[in-house]
Amino acid sequence: MDSNRYLRGWEKLKEIDGEQGEKVIAALSGIAPDFADYLIEFPFGDIYSRPGLDLKARELAVVAALTALGNAAPQLKVHLHGALNVGCSRQEIVEVLMQMAVYAGFPAALNGLFAAREVFEARDAVA
Repeated sequence: MDSNRYLRGWEKLKEIDGEQGEKVIAALSGIAPDFADYLIEFPFGDIYSRPGLDLKARELAVVAALTALGNAAPQLKVHLHGALNVGCSRQEIVEVLMQMAVYAGFPAALNGLFAAREVFEARDAVA
């Protein structure tokens, strides 16, 4: 494990995904702690830390990709929280999800919108 990548990744994970990301890492500790380290180092320590895109653009891209995949609802919900955490508005998120109907189909867009509704409601309940 490269400690610089890990520390940079851990800070970026906390910045973007906050408690949701920490829960994912904790859930992996009992089954695949090395994978948790890879998740921190590569996506967050290397990719998310690159210049060129701000975190809002990166999270909107991730929300679009996970929606288009159509089989990643738990990860989509984590990144919907992340998008909100880095300053994306609910309207921006909904527009991205609706855009996915064109490229990933209506079922994928619907699933994304329903995931967003769950995340929005959960955040409203805490507020």
